Amino acid sequence: MKKLIIIMFALIGCLLIQGCNSTPKDEKNSPFTTGNVQLSLKQGVTTQAEVLEKFGSPNMAVVDSSGDDVWTYQKYATVTQSSGQSGYFWLVIVGGSTGTSGLEQTQKTMTLIIKFDKDRKIKEFKSMSSNF
Repeated sequence: MKKLIIIMFALIGCLLIQGCNSTPKDEKNSPFTTGNVQLSLKQGVTTQAEVLEKFGSPNMAVVDSSGDDVWTYQKYATVTQSSGQSGYFWLVIVGGSTGTSGLEQTQKTMTLIIKFDKDRKIKEFKSMSSNF
């Protein structure tokens, strides 16, 4: 019985370690990366509906002085990575903080501003991302 319990804990430990050795699925598939923004948005082509489908609802939507819709997206993430010898340990933390040693934290931000023309197609867009 003891051996069975030890084997079960060993298997669970291996699964947990293996699951933590790569970038989190949410981070990998996030549309809010510089590359995904550049590939997804095309001036005069991409519509508001396509932007909603790809990026979801904006954090802020306003109409500027010329009557154009302007949408702003702001995304934040804290990525924690172990400074271990082999592989990487990634953990995205939404709110809160950790007090563990041996881990490095990186703050990632992405701001995306999209202006639409009267036909509801992208007139122009700007994006900025930072890591600190």
